[in-house]
Amino acid sequence: MTKWMDISQRLDSHVPTWPGDTPFSYRLTWTKQMSGSVNVGQFTMSTHTGTHIDAPFHFDENGKRVLELDVNLYVGPARVIHLSDVERGKAASIGVDEVAQIDLQGVTRLLIRTGAWADRRVFPEKIPEIHPDLAEYLAKCGVRLLGLDLPSVDPLDSKALPAHHALTRHHIHILEGLVLDDVPAGDYELVALPLPLADADGSPVRAILRPMGPCNGAIEACGDERGV
Repeated sequence: MTKWMDISQRLDSHVPTWPGDTPFSYRLTWTKQMSGSVNVGQFTMSTHTGTHIDAPFHFDENGKRVLELDVNLYVGPARVIHLSDVERGKAASIGVDEVAQIDLQGVTRLLIRTGAWADRRVFPEKIPEIHPDLAEYLAKCGVRLLGLDLPSVDPLDSKALPAHHALTRHHIHILEGLVLDDVPAGDYELVALPLPLADADGSPVRAILRPMGPCNGAIEACGDERGV
């Protein structure tokens, strides 16, 4: 059986957080010596640390919160694509032109490797953002979940967050902070379930991938196989 690949960031004291946001910490509140039976830990973190999903409430006061989201969107077939122009610095943003030559028809979950966040021990100063016009294009292809190896879909200094809003208007959910460095382009099974946080604006996830059948090589080799 093909093994699952972990594409999540490790949660420890070295995981970078958004400047000014809550740093990650873990400590034992009870030790086995203190309790006589068990170690019990406590962690503190932002809902947007490491690999995580954004709920619409993150940027819309009237948006859905984590527990209102359809968990089925975070489990199922996914397509991983590589944007070499972005990785080489030839494209400063990700729009329709960057994906137009890739067959995305019928793909429900799209994961994009940009390679732009090279050192994940440090929060990046700049990232290639998603162009808002891409949302409509992806929606027409059937995409319902967009995942990136970046901490945001918008410029890091953006207050308006146009890509977040555009994706949500087109019913596309957002998965950020993936680790896709060693993942070949192709079709996979994805599991990236958020925690059942009733009122939260986002949630950390443990994102994992497993190649799908014979189509675990380049996208071009996967022909007409569709992710649904």
